[in-house]
Formats: sequence, structure tokens, C-alpha cells
Amino acid sequence: MSISLRDRGQTTQDFAIGIGVFILAVAFVFSFLPSIVTPYDSSVGSAETAQADRIADRVVQNLSTGDSPNEIDGTPIVDDKWSDAQLANLTGLRSTTSDSDDFVHIDKVNVTIQRLNGSTHPPVDGVGPAYEDQPAASSARIVSVEYSGFDEPAYRLLVRVW
Repeated sequence: MSISLRDRGQTTQDFAIGIGVFILAVAFVFSFLPSIVTPYDSSVGSAETAQADRIADRVVQNLSTGDSPNEIDGTPIVDDKWSDAQLANLTGLRSTTSDSDDFVHIDKVNVTIQRLNGSTHPPVDGVGPAYEDQPAASSARIVSVEYSGFDEPAYRLLVRVW
């Protein structure tokens, strides 16, 4: 006994529901796939990276001695106890006030001068809000520092923005 096409049991509604479920399943797979491929999503965007570059350039430019490229003067950093307010004035960062007593950063920026091996042995271990290993854009410059406490020929000026 053979069944004709009219008697086989699949209707147009069955076909439409099947295709709809298939399309939803494919859409779910394609929307879920990027989170599997990129498990390390960074909350730091290109704006923060550009800001870190600009701040590093301004610090080097404003503290430059003019004797040689990337040579900065260590006197304002060490003797003047480089404060948050001085950092804001030096780099043009936004803040609530310019007084050092009630100073609050709007832009979260930390500037550190490190030895090239990564240690922050004297004299500058961070100006600005404390950096606590949160996601941040960073920019580094290799500088020489003209000051008696800096005994190595080169240091890393590291700027972090978050």
C-alpha cells in the first residue's frame, strides 16, 4: 500500500515551525560563539590608550631638560614631592580643585618611574591614584633622569589610565 503526497502528514505549518526553530538555533550559536572565542574581554578602550600616550608625551615634554631626547629633570619629581595637583597641572588632567588638600582626580591616572628591570626602587613609585592591578591602558617611555638619586642611565616612565 502506498501513501500519496496528500496523505503523508506534513503540513505547511509543520514546515514553518521546523524552519523557524532551525533559524533560531543557528542565530543562538552565532551569537554565543564570539564569547567562546574571546574569553579575555578588556574593558579598556582605544580612548584610554590614546589618553595614556598623550599624558606620557606631556610628562616627558614638560619635564624635559632640553639637553638630549627623553632626558627629564628629576628636581620637580623628588624635591617638590610631585603631588596629584602638580600632575594634573603638568598634564592638563581634569580635577575637582587645584588645591592639594581637597584634590580629587576625575581622570584616573598613575605615573610611575621604574628601573628597567621593573622595580620601583627610589625615588618615584607612583603619582596619582593607586594602581591596584585593575584593567588599565598603559604607555611607557624610556627616559633618563637628571638628578643625583637616579644612578642608572635609563628608566621607564609608565603611565596607566583607567
